[in-house]
Amino acid sequence: MWIKLRNVKVIIITVIVLLAIICFRPKNQQVTNKLTSDVSASISIDRQSHRLKNVTSKPITAYTILSKGNGILFVETTERMEPPSLVLCAIESAARVYPNRPVVFFMKGLEDIMTEEDEQRIRKHFPTLLPFDNIYFFPLKMEELFMYTPLMTWYKKVNPKKEKYWTHVISDASRFAMMWKHGGIYMDTDVISIRPIPKDHFVAAESSGVTSSSVFGLPPFHNMTWEFMENFVVEYKGWKWGHQGPGVFSRVIKKLCGEIVFTFLVDTVCKNVFYFHPHCFYPILYTSWEKFFEVYEHVPTFSDSYGLHLWNFKNKLGLTMVPGSNTLVEHLYKKYCPFTYGAVLRNERIYL
Repeated sequence: MWIKLRNVKVIIITVIVLLAIICFRPKNQQVTNKLTSDVSASISIDRQSHRLKNVTSKPITAYTILSKGNGILFVETTERMEPPSLVLCAIESAARVYPNRPVVFFMKGLEDIMTEEDEQRIRKHFPTLLPFDNIYFFPLKMEELFMYTPLMTWYKKVNPKKEKYWTHVISDASRFAMMWKHGGIYMDTDVISIRPIPKDHFVAAESSGVTSSSVFGLPPFHNMTWEFMENFVVEYKGWKWGHQGPGVFSRVIKKLCGEIVFTFLVDTVCKNVFYFHPHCFYPILYTSWEKFFEVYEHVPTFSDSYGLHLWNFKNKLGLTMVPGSNTLVEHLYKKYCPFTYGAVLRNERIYL
């Protein structure tokens, strides 16, 4: 109301000043120009102030960008702001495969995004991702994310310093809360997208009897996501590798739908949620992760897959994509994240 009255006041003053200029017609043209300039400046300042108030009261938020529940979600739960090229490849490949959907990267080390200038600043930090208008970056705020979920009580009690696999455990918790509040498709940052997933609401088998936690999709506030969060807290054993990720998915799916056995390449359904065969994302099992860094005489086409999980947690040797190596991972970079590949090939900076 105050803003409207202020606008009316500005308009009235403007009219009076202009009438005065016309009626009295000062002989000194400089005076006329000065009066007109002052009025214009006053209006301009008022408009800028009004826009600033709007920006302050309505900052750019993930809730706005993800309001349709169709986003592609990535998360970084450490403070690092310069993740390896594989992370950029995963995000770039998703932006290419899903050009009409927002691809959002939540980063713990990122400061608040309050204005378009802030957004452009972080976008320029990742030059290989800059050409994609559907990529967005937002800070990961744990307490805000976990609020009004079963995860909040756990988060308040847990001591990260005593957790053996804290980075992985907090990542597991974050993806559940993100899916609950935003919906869409979640992907780990070592998953390269190669073609669109034909279902929006799905989970995927990692292997026989094990449901994956690295790729899944559900609408906001879905009952299955709530089941995941509750199981995460009730069955919490952070010292056991995988217990809070694939373990949660596997326990909940078994509870809801019993043992699911896959035959051939046929997918199935659990409680109206599509359940993909392991080959859809895991044609190369974690026990054979090195195959991504091997040279193939005939490069696999992965025609039955929608994405490829590169099992980065198994890569204790720190193997990376090396241009000119002719390895499988190089072929994947070339085809699915060519901007990232080109920057690495030319030895350009992938962060500014």
